[in-house]
Amino acid sequence: MTRTATALIDRTLVERLYRKARGERWSLAMEVFASTLEASARKAFASSPADPRQLDRYCESLHLEDLALACACAQGSGAAWEHFIREYRPGLYRAADAIDPSGGSRDLADSLYGELFGLDVRDGERRSHFRYFHGRSSLSTWLRAVLSQRHVDRLRSTRRQDPLPEDEAPGAIPAPSNDVDPQRSGYVSLMRSSVTAAVTTLEPRDRLRLRCYYAQDLTLAQIGRMLNESEATVSRHLSRARRDIRAAVERDLRAQRMSDAEISDCFAAVVSDSAYLDLAELLGSDAGSDPGSTTARDGFGPARKNANVERSKGKETSRAGQR
Repeated sequence: MTRTATALIDRTLVERLYRKARGERWSLAMEVFASTLEASARKAFASSPADPRQLDRYCESLHLEDLALACACAQGSGAAWEHFIREYRPGLYRAADAIDPSGGSRDLADSLYGELFGLDVRDGERRSHFRYFHGRSSLSTWLRAVLSQRHVDRLRSTRRQDPLPEDEAPGAIPAPSNDVDPQRSGYVSLMRSSVTAAVTTLEPRDRLRLRCYYAQDLTLAQIGRMLNESEATVSRHLSRARRDIRAAVERDLRAQRMSDAEISDCFAAVVSDSAYLDLAELLGSDAGSDPGSTTARDGFGPARKNANVERSKGKETSRAGQR
């Protein structure tokens, strides 16, 4: 959040957005707000320049009041900071408790306040972590993502001294992907929680089919013989269960005030991120007792083939067509 505004965004648009963001509530300088909008727009359109209409739509889609609040906090506004602590600390603590019910992540939430306040000073300017907030998501969603990233960073740092598994071992560490979005780990954590909750709402018979097909890698025919169902019936129930899981996850994310774009980012994160979801955890503890039990990417597809949802559908259709 720099102090110098540029001409990328029209002054009339800046003034309209400033009023919509209620920037005067925090005595936020319009030039500072304009610079914040500029940084957000440049990041969004880094790969291709935006025409005025696209830029207008993008700026209007931002969480402007959250952006103004974050900007004012970064500038050291006492009133803005007091409002932030009062309104957002309870939610941040709830998010910390959701990550670690034992309370071990509350210190991460507390330490995050120091980064947000800007205890680090460089070249005479406070370096607040709020400068990374661009308003594309709500402030509460962004805070949960940052907190989840801090939790992941802590886990990684505590495991650096552990011996590495063999390359072919089940616990082998996958090669990290390039160009990682800083929020991706936070999205993965949110998805893990939502997918786990969605799976627990399924009927026991649906969980059994999913466990047999994905965790134990049984064919449709084998599952059908076990449940006295035809292959077509098993296939139909598996497809419905997947749709139910996705719908439940989307409802949960929307209940957390996430936009359609953020929800898409969440699904993209679990497909491209190297973090795995454990099917034994998602589908029931009895899955882990079977020798064929394994882990799966994004909670839907078999890890042996590193398949995602769409590839799993192709596998299911192929098997059904062979019989």
